[in-house]
Amino acid sequence: MFTQAFFIFSLFFASTQASVLDFCVADPSLPVGPAGYSCKKTTEVTVGDFVYSLAATGNTSNIIAAAVTPAFAPTYPGVNGLDISIARLDLAEGGVIPFHTHPGASEVLVVIQGTICAGFISSFENKVYFTTLKRGDVMVFPQGLLHFQINSGKGPAIAFVSFSSPNPGLQITDFAFFKNDLPTEIVAKTTFLDIAQIKKLKGVLGGTN
Repeated sequence: MFTQAFFIFSLFFASTQASVLDFCVADPSLPVGPAGYSCKKTTEVTVGDFVYSLAATGNTSNIIAAAVTPAFAPTYPGVNGLDISIARLDLAEGGVIPFHTHPGASEVLVVIQGTICAGFISSFENKVYFTTLKRGDVMVFPQGLLHFQINSGKGPAIAFVSFSSPNPGLQITDFAFFKNDLPTEIVAKTTFLDIAQIKKLKGVLGGTN
């Protein structure tokens, strides 16, 4: 009985030791797998791999008057494998982050400056949860649910958003529908939108067909 217990303990110890690492700094030069980026050799890891600056203001001169500066594994290798990441959100006056989802992570938003209207929609009842956030306010967006942010105040707004994954993924609903080559007739059939409006949106966002 002792031998059997010792054998089980040995297997458990070996398996846990094999899977436990202090960190797995991403090496973008190596192949990417389902678990993320491969690990850089520890002899090549530096403190710079764990530090990233989000001090610079993002360029909001675009159609949505907003910018997201991500600190994800491809550019911030120290977060690889740690189930965390962060990004800076800049919204010019009237700026908007359209409805979008993060398939791989939940999100926490912290307002640093300005006023932001933010919300999400539940997947089962399509219930809307939205509110106005001011400096110091925090809001969470559950993984995979459609959500948005709008600068609803005067002047620019700034927020930091953290994620429960080093690569949360992103799909912007408007781009998914109108920034592609999906035939207009199919978009109209599946969205109940007017064909003229669909073609207008495709023209604005760069879609075809």
